[in-house]
Amino acid sequence: MPRTSVGFPAALAARRETPGGEVEAAPLHSRIPNSAGPPRAARALPWLTHDGTRMAAYLIRRLWQMIPTLAGVVLLVFFLFKYFGGDPAEVLGGLNASTEQIAAIRQQLGLDEPVLVQLWVFVKQIVTFDWGKSWATNEAVSNLFATRLPATLTVMVPILILDVLLALPIAMWVAYRRGSLTDRTIMVVTTVALSISFLVYVIVGQYVFGFQLGWFPVQGWSDSLWKNLVTYAPLPVLLAVAVGLAPQTRLYRSFLLDELGQDYVRTARAKGMTEGVVLFRHVLRNAMIPILTNIGLQLPGIFVGSFLIEVFFSIPGLGREVLLAVNRSDFPVIQAVTIYLAVLTMFINLLTDLAYKVADPRVVLK
Repeated sequence: MPRTSVGFPAALAARRETPGGEVEAAPLHSRIPNSAGPPRAARALPWLTHDGTRMAAYLIRRLWQMIPTLAGVVLLVFFLFKYFGGDPAEVLGGLNASTEQIAAIRQQLGLDEPVLVQLWVFVKQIVTFDWGKSWATNEAVSNLFATRLPATLTVMVPILILDVLLALPIAMWVAYRRGSLTDRTIMVVTTVALSISFLVYVIVGQYVFGFQLGWFPVQGWSDSLWKNLVTYAPLPVLLAVAVGLAPQTRLYRSFLLDELGQDYVRTARAKGMTEGVVLFRHVLRNAMIPILTNIGLQLPGIFVGSFLIEVFFSIPGLGREVLLAVNRSDFPVIQAVTIYLAVLTMFINLLTDLAYKVADPRVVLK
């Protein structure tokens, strides 16, 4: 008689006598001891619930932490423009304005009110997204953001995507071939590229690809997103990627080299894993934490860097308007961009922390 793993009482319960006196086996599910516990899904559910609760608590805590940070930024921006930005009434009135005209402008702008009242008005502008009108163009600041931001994103998003998609594979390739002629050659090329000014890239790129070869127009923009992507955006995007490719490649290479020297890499190779599995499943996955950190830090820089690109290529984006606002002392536009850039940076940091958890489940968010 074959032996089973079921205990003696369970074995007796597994056999039952029929009305005819015959003995038959009980159904299979009745032989499973009660100590087997709940089903797998039921066992997994508390873990999922706990993990989801912890994630929600982390998000709430981070959002609450943003409030004092944003309050500090608001106070800093307000008092900088209040006491170090010059008198807006004199800027609007011009050099030939009389004292009575400047006083009337100050009253119209509410600059004769107490400081706390002016601060409250400034906070309401941030919350309601109502910054009034631009002093230079008399256009609503909210409309300026809505109409100029798409052009900025049309340039900024491809730069970010191409930077990562090109720099990371090159970095993996040279890191795997560390010390080889390929590695040394690319390191020399990136060093030379780092020493060249961004203005040189723009001037040479416009001259070669725009005037000599005629592949891309040097200036221009349209209302069609597709036409902008395939006609006007490629040249500024490619030049910006060429500028950022060298430092990103060197940085990602250093991250990957740190991981390639770890003990788990030697262990994986000793177990007979292929180099592709070692690189993509182990090395790249562990290097994603510093890579994601760099991408998160790079986003605000790309956003600000696109301002210069818009000026050189006459792209009607937000950056061009900001530089014009600085030259014209257009305080409402400058204040709005400063506050929203700070908010964007805080949310990018939050999303980067959440991406850590996706890239490596071992990361504990606190």
